Amino acid sequence: MHDLREIVSAILYVDRTGIPREYLPHDFPPYRTVHDYYAKGEADGTTRQVHDLLRDKTRRAHGRSAEPTAAVIDAQSVKTSANVAGTSQGIGTGKKSKGRKRHVTTDTLGLVPAVLVTAANVHDTTGGKLPLDEPAAAHPGVTGVWADGGYQDRIFNHGTRLGVDAEVVQRPRAKGFEPLPKRRVIERTFGWLMQHRRLARDYEVLPQRSQTMIHWARANRMSRELTGESAPTWRIETDIPLTSA
Repeated sequence: MHDLREIVSAILYVDRTGIPREYLPHDFPPYRTVHDYYAKGEADGTTRQVHDLLRDKTRRAHGRSAEPTAAVIDAQSVKTSANVAGTSQGIGTGKKSKGRKRHVTTDTLGLVPAVLVTAANVHDTTGGKLPLDEPAAAHPGVTGVWADGGYQDRIFNHGTRLGVDAEVVQRPRAKGFEPLPKRRVIERTFGWLMQHRRLARDYEVLPQRSQTMIHWARANRMSRELTGESAPTWRIETDIPLTSA
């Protein structure tokens, strides 16, 4: 019987460092055991439940109610590894790169009520419907959604049928980088995800396992925010000055 805390630490170690599970340090439980817990947590909904509880607690810590009233939706394309089957990946129409696409919905704090992983050739208009369905069903208080120009009238009509008002946040005509109001929240969330090296490329064989890895990454950040702890450093602090021999 292995300590569940050590199992969680091993999963987060893989998520944060990006190493294959087979290369887990020996002071963690066996990698097959870690993967078994990871897969079972995804299958029975435990991982999602932990993630959602942390999300509700984080919202309350920011003085918000547990239920969001507004959301932002966007997609992120990511390349896949060689072990991913060709049937679950595709070539994106925009960036022309082969991989998968993460359709993500966030609240105004950047927390994630819904995520869907598809092949990269699934258009935003199609892939954006399911991340919109889930918040509408699980969070009926959501009445407004912001999106970029990649989401066409079809998704807005879909939002109307769900009782959600969708609004396009247009990009400025001026050249150069400029953070967009409202949509900058989800761009920041994508940046947080990419701090976990396991998400810099999609290594998971199954798309649902990729979604679970995203939930673990968000749970990691939310738990550290709630406890005020940061990622540990292996640098040894000393007052003894280093001198050359």
